[in-house]
Amino acid sequence: MATSIYTWQKSSFSGNAANCVYVSAGDNHTVRLRESDAPDAILTAKPATFGAFIRAVKADAFGRLAAD
Repeated sequence: MATSIYTWQKSSFSGNAANCVYVSAGDNHTVRLRESDAPDAILTAKPATFGAFIRAVKADAFGRLAAD
């Protein structure tokens, strides 16, 4: 599995849930993000882009995407 070459950190918001989000520092000054349901699907972004994404999520810029 290709994802084993990175050191992944589980999101503190995932707790003990089965569906978890992980983040890792990638090569070439990138941030990598994956979900436990699809560990081989890795999103790669520059730190500034990832930071903007996190700020937008915290500001609820995307609204509610999933139903309860």
